Amino acid sequence: MNIPQGKFAWMVKIGEKGQFVIPKEARELFDLKPGDEIIVLGDKERGLAILPKEKQQHFISHIFKEIEE
Repeated sequence: MNIPQGKFAWMVKIGEKGQFVIPKEARELFDLKPGDEIIVLGDKERGLAILPKEKQQHFISHIFKEIEE
């Protein structure tokens, strides 16, 4: 698979309680630390997106702007 520069993909397994671990490389890349807040967005057709707190406002505004159009 040819993944464009700056784009990443990781495989994770969902545990019995519905939990998964964000891979270490991803946590380091996005500077995620224990106790940080993230938001999980879902779209039945497009899937899930996970955003760190500092990116939430920008993306949520963009999503709602597209919905209104």
